[in-house]
Amino acid sequence: MINQEQAVVELRQVSKRFGNYEAIKDLNLSIRRGEFFSIVGPSGCGKTTTLKMIAGFDHATEGAVYLSGTSANHIPPYKRNVNTVFQNYALFPHMTVYDNVAYPLKLRKVPKNEIRSRVIESLKMVSMDPFLDRSPNQLSGGQKQRVALARALISKPEVLLLDEPLSALDFHLRQEMQRVLKHLQREVDITFVYITHDQGEALSLSDRIAVMKNGVLHQVGSPEEIYEMPQTSFVAGFIGKSNLIKGRMEGPTRFVSDAGLQAMTNEASNLSGEPHVYISVRPEKLRISKDDERYVNRLSAVFVEETYYGADRELTFREAGGTHILMKQQKDDGNVKFSEGESVDLFFRPEDAVIVKEWGS
Repeated sequence: MINQEQAVVELRQVSKRFGNYEAIKDLNLSIRRGEFFSIVGPSGCGKTTTLKMIAGFDHATEGAVYLSGTSANHIPPYKRNVNTVFQNYALFPHMTVYDNVAYPLKLRKVPKNEIRSRVIESLKMVSMDPFLDRSPNQLSGGQKQRVALARALISKPEVLLLDEPLSALDFHLRQEMQRVLKHLQREVDITFVYITHDQGEALSLSDRIAVMKNGVLHQVGSPEEIYEMPQTSFVAGFIGKSNLIKGRMEGPTRFVSDAGLQAMTNEASNLSGEPHVYISVRPEKLRISKDDERYVNRLSAVFVEETYYGADRELTFREAGGTHILMKQQKDDGNVKFSEGESVDLFFRPEDAVIVKEWGS
């Protein structure tokens, strides 16, 4: 259960430099007890560096990391109530599944009879108890990841850090392990801090998501908040697909693009003073027909191409300013065909037009 008040992990004004390179820039982050929290961003955004500082494998150049309200800057990794699951599993090849999972308890000199019961309990949680006598080289990638999870959870840490744990698995195994992780986190009620560059993974697994780029935190929110109400052009374009058109605000709900598009939008009075903003409209929010009177905004464009994905089609258009516009069309929406270069009017509602600031501003 998520404790809305109590932070189990806090990073306060944390910066991390490697020589002249600033990997993390004044990061402030609070992670609640019992939540599934994902940090997402492209390669080099600082997400793994952040995880290493929480684990104690690396230290902040400035600022402080707090665990359950206590500064952890000078606490070594082995004294933090935090465990890590790595992408490469880090299983001991010469040990059986049982011995791999039992290893943390043996280090703590836990009695043998207690070790056995806890190992079997941990393996049952990940459906690996039938394989306790096997060696890691007899397991599939998904099975190895389950064993690594069981080992990380057996000592009952306050926080489990997961560093892109599913990236080495194929698509179907990844989906299966996502279900395992989500169920497991709810069952053990431990804070999971999950590092990934996969936006879909973050959206499906998380209670909240932090989006980073170039060491800067852009936004923290629920999956719905991040997807439906992005705050910067980077978040809008990185989390899912989005149509971004540059322009300016001429009032709290009136957007004018550099190419002349005029649109009514979500209220954005906080950005009215910005010299440049973007309108963000998701591909699934666009319509070709204006049958619904709520679709008051019209975007004129020409058809470029169609991409077929099975359950839906993605239509690409080009608007007057040269920006490519994507529209997702479900099979049930009809099968309207366009010729290359054909002029088309696209419609969208004001509530589907989100104003975002330029990512660096």
